[in-house]
Amino acid sequence: MDLNYDFFKISNDKVAEGGRVLISEPFLSDHYFRRSVVYLTEYSDKGALGFVLNKSLDMSIADVIENFPMVEFPVSLGGPVSTNTVHYLHTLGDEIPESVHVKDGIFWGGDFEIMKALVQSGIAHNGNLRFFLGYSGWSENQLEGELEMNAWLVGEIPAALVMKGGSTEFWTTTLAGLNEKYKAWANFPEDPGMN
Repeated sequence: MDLNYDFFKISNDKVAEGGRVLISEPFLSDHYFRRSVVYLTEYSDKGALGFVLNKSLDMSIADVIENFPMVEFPVSLGGPVSTNTVHYLHTLGDEIPESVHVKDGIFWGGDFEIMKALVQSGIAHNGNLRFFLGYSGWSENQLEGELEMNAWLVGEIPAALVMKGGSTEFWTTTLAGLNEKYKAWANFPEDPGMN
């Protein structure tokens, strides 16, 4: 019987860029990135920045920001960098001035006071606005090194999933939407020794 030694070798047919996702390989041991899907908002020769989509925290944004409207907005852990900062992705476009268009109607940041007013009025809600504590960042050439070491698979997901993807199953379902090799990854236990 021939064994496929390339089973865990990633063949990235897509390049990393803003608006794409990084999907961690099954056994990545880093606490922040284990079985994570990271949405890249920025990518250049100077580095990359993004937010982990599937690490929900058991708190609301009103628990984090003083004088924020008392609405139930979940918060996700965006990554290990500057975890004392709040970031947001949204699909409200120019309704929040100074926001940066990433791709396919997903925007990053923008005028905080206007965003807060849109939350207060009900225009901004769970379906079109997501909050993150901290972010994921890579310095120059750091992400490229991790890609060469097969730590990440580069993929694309619909904008609606970027705005929704907070569940622990999100990594598995994202992999299941890719080719057969990566679908099989989704079935690997987190700790193969416990299987």
